[in-house]
Amino acid sequence: MDVALAVGTALVLVLVSAEDLRRRIIPNRIVVPAWVLALTVNTVLHPDHAAEWFGWSFGAAFCFLLFARITRGGLGMGDVKLVGFLGAVLGAHVVPALIIGTSLGAIAAGLILLRHGSDARTRTFAYGPFLAAGGLAMLVL
Repeated sequence: MDVALAVGTALVLVLVSAEDLRRRIIPNRIVVPAWVLALTVNTVLHPDHAAEWFGWSFGAAFCFLLFARITRGGLGMGDVKLVGFLGAVLGAHVVPALIIGTSLGAIAAGLILLRHGSDARTRTFAYGPFLAAGGLAMLVL
């Protein structure tokens, strides 16, 4: 992976995580341009794999869109776009990134349930930082 793309990705993931923690929103003004730029850079750097970048990006986003619809608000559209961005950056490595991120999110949800009991079922928390952590883990590995 190109070093500039990795550093830019890390910066985007830190920014969207901070916003999600602070305001419970992943801003379109950050994630959408980053998504487009990541697809463009990877397509230019690896033109023979352009279909793979687009496939992993939009495939991952579509899977999370389905989850967002099924859970009726359990996931936000910002999370869906963030996953699309991760797919654009990581390609096939988005799968382990999402496994790491969703596992971390599940641990956090379990801890909230343990602490607050049945009242925790109506609580929400920022999910973007967990997805970002999975993406960062794959950037480092």
